[in-house]
Amino acid sequence: MSPSYPVRDPGDAWVQGPDGSRFWGRFGAAGLLVHHPDAGILLQHRVEWSHYGDTWGLPGGARNEHESAVRGALREAHEEAGVPERLLRLRFMSVRDLGFWSYATVVALASERFEPRIGDPESVALRWVPEDAVVRLPLHPGFAASWPALRAELYRRVVLVVDGANVVGSRPDGWWRDRRGAAERLAARLAGLAERGVPGVELGLPQERWWPEIVLVVEGAAVGAAMPAGTGEPAGEGGEPLPSVRILPAERDGDAAIVDAVGRLSGQASTVVVTSDRELQRRAGSAGADVRGAGWLLGLLDAG
Repeated sequence: MSPSYPVRDPGDAWVQGPDGSRFWGRFGAAGLLVHHPDAGILLQHRVEWSHYGDTWGLPGGARNEHESAVRGALREAHEEAGVPERLLRLRFMSVRDLGFWSYATVVALASERFEPRIGDPESVALRWVPEDAVVRLPLHPGFAASWPALRAELYRRVVLVVDGANVVGSRPDGWWRDRRGAAERLAARLAGLAERGVPGVELGLPQERWWPEIVLVVEGAAVGAAMPAGTGEPAGEGGEPLPSVRILPAERDGDAAIVDAVGRLSGQASTVVVTSDRELQRRAGSAGADVRGAGWLLGLLDAG
């Protein structure tokens, strides 16, 4: 970073490691890897005077005080490259944690190709680069080291299929008096989980955190439940994008609807079915899904 670069936030400062190495960002740093299946990866050619200048890497920078890694990555990408949040869907996050400093790479899928624009003096150029061509560029060392593992997960789609009746019925909170309302309350909580994401260790997947698509299957008196206003859709510029949360009504048999959904997703997604019904667990597992109990999901929701 140039010595003349203005300090705008307490986070805009160097951190020195035990071996004397320096890292930018008092509160850590974050970058955004934007992926479009046809256009490739959005990369930034760093200006020569910057840290590891004249290399290619991701739009990103120091996190502000009290700023989440996701918000920092989205903010920096918008400031440096004009990345429109409304076109993004979060996929996963990888974290390099050195104890005294960390760097988070937030990976997002762009729903359509857009033209990036240089927004500050740190960029020489911005370019969509085909995946196979990334390694042919002189890369920032940090990005070069992380790229193989990031690329390996670019096309992984994670879907949670939730047995609404089973999850709602697992707690005696009066749900039987208003089954539709209980399903909608669960849907609202799932929207919050979709925004926060799920730790990779909870899903048995690599990387720090994943943002799954969520399908809530409802049946019986809960059919007709709707997502609360403002949930389940990208929030647009100025708000964090939310992965989709969709309610799937099962007019007859909720278990069959869940197994059918798993079958449709087979080979297209890493699917996790949430139910404590043992027979449904067996059927979903036979169809190719991982299975978690209702308590697992409620624990994630309560931890929010």
